[in-house]
Amino acid sequence: MWSYKRWNVASRVASLLISCVLLQLGLVSSQTTWKTLSGKAPTVVAKGGFSGLFPDSSQGAYSFALSVSSPSTVLQCDVRLTKDGLGICLPDIIMDNCTDVANFFPNSSSTYLVNGVPVSGYFPIDYISTNLGNVSLIQGIYTRTDRFDGSFAILPVEAVAQLKPPALWLNIEHDMFYAQHNLSMKNYMKGLVKNVKINYISSPEIGFLTSISSLASTQTKLIFKFLDPTSAEPTTNLTYSSLLSNLTYIKTFASGILVPKTYIWPVSPDNYLMDYTTVVTDAHKAGLEIYAGNLANDNFFSYNYSYDPLAEYLSYIDNGVFSVDGFLSEFPITPSEAIGCFVNLNKSSISHEKPLVISHNGASGNYPDCTDLAYRYAVTDGADIIDCPVQVTKDGVLICMSSINLVDDTTVAKSVYATRMNVIPKLQSGPGVFTFNLTWDEIKKLKPVISQPLSQFKTVRNPRYTNAGNYMNLSDFLAFAKNKDLAGVLITVENAPFIAQNLGISMVDSVLAVLNASGYGSATSLPVTIQSSNSSVLLAFKQKAPHYKLLYTINEEVSDAAAPAVADIKRFADAVAVEKQSIYPESHHLITTQTKLVKNLKSQGLSVYVYVLMNEFLSQAYDYFSDATVEINSFVQDAGVDGLITEFPATARRYKQNTCQNMGNSTPSYMMPVQPGGLLQAISPAAQPPATQPLPVLSESDVAEPPLPAGTTSGAQNGPASSHASPQLPAAVLISVLLAILSNVLLLI
Repeated sequence: MWSYKRWNVASRVASLLISCVLLQLGLVSSQTTWKTLSGKAPTVVAKGGFSGLFPDSSQGAYSFALSVSSPSTVLQCDVRLTKDGLGICLPDIIMDNCTDVANFFPNSSSTYLVNGVPVSGYFPIDYISTNLGNVSLIQGIYTRTDRFDGSFAILPVEAVAQLKPPALWLNIEHDMFYAQHNLSMKNYMKGLVKNVKINYISSPEIGFLTSISSLASTQTKLIFKFLDPTSAEPTTNLTYSSLLSNLTYIKTFASGILVPKTYIWPVSPDNYLMDYTTVVTDAHKAGLEIYAGNLANDNFFSYNYSYDPLAEYLSYIDNGVFSVDGFLSEFPITPSEAIGCFVNLNKSSISHEKPLVISHNGASGNYPDCTDLAYRYAVTDGADIIDCPVQVTKDGVLICMSSINLVDDTTVAKSVYATRMNVIPKLQSGPGVFTFNLTWDEIKKLKPVISQPLSQFKTVRNPRYTNAGNYMNLSDFLAFAKNKDLAGVLITVENAPFIAQNLGISMVDSVLAVLNASGYGSATSLPVTIQSSNSSVLLAFKQKAPHYKLLYTINEEVSDAAAPAVADIKRFADAVAVEKQSIYPESHHLITTQTKLVKNLKSQGLSVYVYVLMNEFLSQAYDYFSDATVEINSFVQDAGVDGLITEFPATARRYKQNTCQNMGNSTPSYMMPVQPGGLLQAISPAAQPPATQPLPVLSESDVAEPPLPAGTTSGAQNGPASSHASPQLPAAVLISVLLAILSNVLLLI
């Protein structure tokens, strides 16, 4: 029989390693009625444990799932049989992508027919259980951390049961395959239930479920698992799609069904949600529970969810029409928080209390930066403050544009204006077409381009709206913001010294002129905040318009700010914007510690805003479990920031409305902030990432800037300023520009 010695030792070591990040279990806050079959809250099933972080089916994955998820979380195990008939937990019928078996048995893979299809790899049926004693589990998804690989042994089913989960779910597949190799999954299960309490048994094979019908009882539910709609069920040879139309038949041998999530919310070929199906209500009419599967926070799900996994879970339980009875999730913390804290929110209630939700180029995670669409949806999505990064055009019009280089935001590189490409080293090292190279009328002829900050990972944003929307000048932006339910507007001013020196325009005076002309000149109007990374800009605004709030941007990662630097910042700013890693430094996407920067700035009366928050999991440390809500919760509850500068204001707004706030010691485990450095400590010493250099401390010299060069007001907002010519470039630079134009245009074709 299987030797438990290695598992027991490994489990104890692993428990010590991860104990620093295991949180106390909490209470679930839920609505009183649900549209589930039972009327009770949906069930969270941890697929292979917390397999989105730890290797699937590992002791670490199972223990962590029990610690940070709902107290009623069910542990799931995909059962495979070894040559000597022992049931082990593995996510696949072959071990190639989930274990390091090839290191111990090189060139020993086999090829077998599995449901009529040849499959090659390392099959557990080729090894007696004791031969697998040294084989370790590994993470099978390349975007997930591999730091836990090799730390956990393959577990027998009994070992998972020994963790004493609230309930145990066993998934059985390939019964016929095992029979062909003189192994009986039916006999294994009948022996197992004598010693192990099993609450759920699922299988995509009707023959197997009917053969174990005697095991079904009040304590064990049989669940029929649907696979791809076009695949054939092995027993009947009918497609799963056709079986879905006969749920009354399914009810004769099962008490519930497990379906891929697209059975409920199908998606179009370009990955947008289509109308929901009737499968949930049909299942309930047939007396069947229905569970949604294939849910993972780091999956590329429908664009409608804006890379927000919590939004996806809520669409299955908080849509006003139906609710699934449970989820199979690789990140069980997210369905736990969805069920416990985010159902039935009063979405019409908008509070402008801290933390403030501040847009970054509008709702730029879903629409092109600084367009009317981005601003409209920023307001609709619940931003407290909307922002306009101000640039100046060739004819002196102040516009909202996220970059001074039009190549970053527009289709200029494919336009007739690409010939105006030039290099200005004081602004950037590469070539660009800058806002002051074109008039406002010329810029309005360009199409916007949605930002793609993670395009190197083929993560794209809302492709149906890639070039949607219209740009706004500052006057239009300020007019739009009036009479909206906002706490204020944010005007960002950068490159002011360059513009004054080279274009002769005072950005400070120009912005003030437009603000005054737009009715924002008094303290009684909608509050205005001026943001800049240049202290001289903020000093100038403070002297000329002391009623405006001033936000200083620390545009580098720092671990702290020296006392003289903080004292200097207080002379000209009310608040400070800091980068995420200045609060929680990272090494290889793992949080290493928490700095004292926020605490020290706030102790001196300065508000602190964190930037830039994005929903895409690739923008987040592994510690946040690919869940933007977990990241926000840590910055708010642990770091204590006063504002969230985000490209997805809807996610931050929903966080502010959650029902698990101010619960004190009763705060559920899944709404506790992450422990900085806790996940890193859970990694074995041999797998620790290389140490990184400590971040610098912000010094007084970093804050100090020379006085702004003199410049003139840019003139009327809609009037020309033809005297403001573009900077002249040396001939050698112009030659290099001509070569750069061709290469850049080719890259964008």
